[in-house]
Amino acid sequence: MSVDREVIDEAYRNAEAACAAAGVSVRLADPRDIGAVIGLFERTWGEGRSPDRSMLLALDYAGNTVLIAMTADTGAEKPVGATLGFLGWSEGIHLHSHMAAVVPWRRSGGVGYALKLFQRAVCLEQGVTEMRWTFDPLIRRNAHFNLVKLGVEVVRFLPDFYGPLDDVINAGDRSDRFEVRWQLESDRVHRAMAGKPLRDWAVERRLALNVDYEQLRADDPESAAAMREQSRTVFSSAMERGLRPELDATNDYIFTSDPPDPASAASQNAPRTAAANTTSAPE
Repeated sequence: MSVDREVIDEAYRNAEAACAAAGVSVRLADPRDIGAVIGLFERTWGEGRSPDRSMLLALDYAGNTVLIAMTADTGAEKPVGATLGFLGWSEGIHLHSHMAAVVPWRRSGGVGYALKLFQRAVCLEQGVTEMRWTFDPLIRRNAHFNLVKLGVEVVRFLPDFYGPLDDVINAGDRSDRFEVRWQLESDRVHRAMAGKPLRDWAVERRLALNVDYEQLRADDPESAAAMREQSRTVFSSAMERGLRPELDATNDYIFTSDPPDPASAASQNAPRTAAANTTSAPE
């Protein structure tokens, strides 16, 4: 589909503002950057955990989003972040954002946000209006970044999605993941990017998150495993009942049957016409 040029230009302006706030520049990687991209991925997940040079070059050459964030803290550009996304078409054309890495000393400083907003702008320029990815639902800062900062929607719980992992982040833990969808032009996303609350959700269930699950996993593996097991039960049962996870003001999970987009909620609450009472089969 085509996207209005004004929408694309606004997306790039938003990305540029995020870059300025983080003190970085973000661009599509070129072949000279591939070594730095590999270095960023391996710093995050461990040696040998990045796609190899030939794969990244092929993905980049084919037009997928291999992005790099650069900074000039010491008078010369240095790589501080990278992300990789590729096109998918299951349940509709989308970009699957597969890997994102930021050097430890620049995390929580807006680099990841700048990378995501630039990725969003590139997608819109190519007529792609949806991005998807997975994340570990017990990592509280990632849950906040995804649901609150970006305005993604959780659409599926995937127990042990990757099977056993032995990288430096996930080794010894189950690879449970939430699948999320980022509807790039939705009212939900615009509200999140503007820093506005999405809505007051009708709460039907709750699950408190550990403030730092990664530290708990390192210090007390048994407690972390118990939390993983408890969360797996809660996520599965809640989503089987048609409930969706959101975050409350304290960044704990609540589960609701409310529609994910405020615009959808407004539509549901609008006065019904006679035609609106017609029964139809679910999609």
